[in-house]
Amino acid sequence: MNWRLVTAVMGVGLMAGACRKEAAPAPPPPAPAPASGAAFPRTVAQRLPTQAQPRLPSMKLWLGSEEMTAELAVTPDQIIAGLMYRTNLEKDAGMLLALGRLAQPTLWSKNCPLAFSAAYLDPSGTIVELHDFQPDSTNLVACTVSNVLYVLETGHGWFEQHHIGKGTLVRTEHGSLAETLARDRGRAR
Repeated sequence: MNWRLVTAVMGVGLMAGACRKEAAPAPPPPAPAPASGAAFPRTVAQRLPTQAQPRLPSMKLWLGSEEMTAELAVTPDQIIAGLMYRTNLEKDAGMLLALGRLAQPTLWSKNCPLAFSAAYLDPSGTIVELHDFQPDSTNLVACTVSNVLYVLETGHGWFEQHHIGKGTLVRTEHGSLAETLARDRGRAR
């Protein structure tokens, strides 16, 4: 379920993905170093993991009347790693990639031993596009929609098996995706 999303993330021109690659032909110039002296962000290629990331915090999601538990990938490194190198995924589980800004993601499934399906969600949490990915492929799959804020990766065929399609609203146990993630970010400060 890990495909690398290649989309600009967090204002640093990162292309994100749970197995993602940069979509732009030429990356933007690096942002100035933060005042704290932190190093410049590495390119996506330099950030590709060599092993599965640890299990991330999760939350319950509802897609229409269907329930799923999704890990939350919110940092650039978590988004880039996504489901890479994961060898199993529970039946009603997935990973929600919170991109941090609107994007038109391009994904691949490099280093993803599992086939998976991905739903692209707009800022309201509505599914605007769905794609299936085969294991360990470097074929890029471009999203046709430019207002994607979240990507939900899950087992191959999950959306079809549960009759989930475009227009389905994804919400959390605490309300909308935007409200829940904003509230969680506020608590982390």
